[in-house]
Amino acid sequence: MRGSARLTGCRFSCGRCPTPEAIYRTPQGEAEIRALYDEALDGLGLRYESLTVGTRAGDTHVLAAGPEDAPPVLFLPGGNFLNPTCLRWFSPLAAHNRLYAPDLVGHPGRSSQTRSSPKGDGHAFWVEDVLDGLGLRRVPLLGLSYGAGLAIRTMGLAPERVSRAALVSPAAVAAGPIPRILFDVALPMLAYRLRPTRERLLRAAKPILTEPEDLAVRQLGAVYRYVRLDTGLPRMATEEELRGFREPVAVFASEDDVFFPARSVLPRARQLFPNLVHARCLWG
Repeated sequence: MRGSARLTGCRFSCGRCPTPEAIYRTPQGEAEIRALYDEALDGLGLRYESLTVGTRAGDTHVLAAGPEDAPPVLFLPGGNFLNPTCLRWFSPLAAHNRLYAPDLVGHPGRSSQTRSSPKGDGHAFWVEDVLDGLGLRRVPLLGLSYGAGLAIRTMGLAPERVSRAALVSPAAVAAGPIPRILFDVALPMLAYRLRPTRERLLRAAKPILTEPEDLAVRQLGAVYRYVRLDTGLPRMATEEELRGFREPVAVFASEDDVFFPARSVLPRARQLFPNLVHARCLWG
């Protein structure tokens, strides 16, 4: 079942809000991305509502799933990808939680195309605005990859808004070696852009998707062809900025993750988070 609600418009009239720039290369590409988004929604497998909240970065589209009276969780999806697909990977949590999953601003989806600087705190301000728009004061954060980096920014800037956090393949903790990222990710992506064949797409998807299901692969291909990728990951976290966050944190990192390998992430997580209660390597 689908629903819709517009909760609020932008409350800020200071004139200092960033001006969005088009992230799509062509109108046709944007249309294809939106069609894939709708297809992903159809395959979400959850009853959901479609909400819109105003933020300093522009209107933000939010998917809400799970019982309305269940404990709320804010899910922050991966970057340069489609929110409904990321949310589906965590859909079992909707049995006992009210999941709120915003489309990241400046990324493919239905939110504003405004991009915050990875060096500043704009991402954390955006998360705060989303929470305000949803009427949520203090909630658990669940972050995937880029979204986990945004969760960490929020934990540092506004620790009073976060009751605990689960970070999966998190950005902003530690990164893999640049030569491997270039060889395994950037070169196959460029080869696919030059000659977009199915074989090249599967090769480009291999280091990104553990299970290259058809819809996710097609989404990745469309993003590579039609989106000006956001290559500026949230800046690396420091022990100083997270010193004030004392709530429980769980970190999951993948053994073979090209971007954020467990061998780099988990030791650094033990240094960063004063109350790291769970640190797990996802083997294979």
